[in-house]
Amino acid sequence: MQQQYRIRKNGQFRYVYRKGKGAGGQLMSLTYLRSGRMQVGFSVSKKVGNAVVRNRVKRRMREYFRLRMPELRTGQYVFTARPAAAQADYHTLARDMEALLKRLGLHKPLL
Repeated sequence: MQQQYRIRKNGQFRYVYRKGKGAGGQLMSLTYLRSGRMQVGFSVSKKVGNAVVRNRVKRRMREYFRLRMPELRTGQYVFTARPAAAQADYHTLARDMEALLKRLGLHKPLL
């Protein structure tokens, strides 16, 4: 995923958490804030596992979001992984992410 689409600063994460709308799933939660440009951040705490596991979870979430970006509304997305995400494979994470995106109605309307 290109750097221009990433949220990296703590202040940006806090802003989205404070102003955005959220939904929770079994493996992760999503906070969304409507905005003019597309940005996404991934938060995986040490409760999820060691560095190898945390990075694997982030890579899987990032890849699924990268594939879905053209279908989604612009805005700021923050995905926060829960400890159960450590044992999940790519397809399970993808299903949970898709369910959260649908619950918040973040897909672009069909023409």
